[in-house]
Amino acid sequence: MSVYRYMRVLVFFDLPRETNVERKSAARFRKDLLAEGFIMLQESVYCKLALNATAVDLLKSRVKRYMPKKGSVMILAVTEKQFGMMDICLGEFSSNVLDSDSKLVII
Repeated sequence: MSVYRYMRVLVFFDLPRETNVERKSAARFRKDLLAEGFIMLQESVYCKLALNATAVDLLKSRVKRYMPKKGSVMILAVTEKQFGMMDICLGEFSSNVLDSDSKLVII
């Protein structure tokens, strides 16, 4: 790994949650990521800033240590510059709440 100063560690995971044991294991993994300082980007995507490649290697080993036995976990390290070039695309927000009183009946 190169000697970049700041890096981001991204953890992507897809864990089974069919049984109570699997749900508990998945919840424990998410709690461990949060305790490690990761933040949630999406439901199964977490991210943490690392100071250098040595810190990235340490984070990878810690995540591997407490990952569940079932499911898939992927770890990707990118430079802060690469992470900053990420495009964030948001769709429109829609709500079923009525914002008109045109059919309001006052009794």
